[in-house]
Amino acid sequence: MKHFLLYPMAAFYVFAGVMHFVKPKLFLRIMPPYVPAHHLMVALSGAAEILVGVGLLIPATRVWAAWGLIALLIAVFPANVYMAHGAKFQSISPWIRWGRLPLQAVLIWWAYQYTK
Repeated sequence: MKHFLLYPMAAFYVFAGVMHFVKPKLFLRIMPPYVPAHHLMVALSGAAEILVGVGLLIPATRVWAAWGLIALLIAVFPANVYMAHGAKFQSISPWIRWGRLPLQAVLIWWAYQYTK
């Protein structure tokens, strides 16, 4: 099962990374004001998601990619907190805004399964 779940996880991150370049406004919108260079950060996080997604599929880089993914998930957590609290996100269901926060722990746990 662990091996099977690797493929949807990798595909999810590659897709999410590509979306940073296709629909950057979605990601720019959730950037906390205190983060500098919003456009650069969206591009870097998108590139990182693509890189770790592909890296997960390559046995020689899988462990490094999994650790990189954990670091990335921790790095983007403030954007999820900003979105959960942000008044400009009231049109998004609170279940989605607040549900993303514990989901980060699940995603970190999932990535951790590939660090060994």
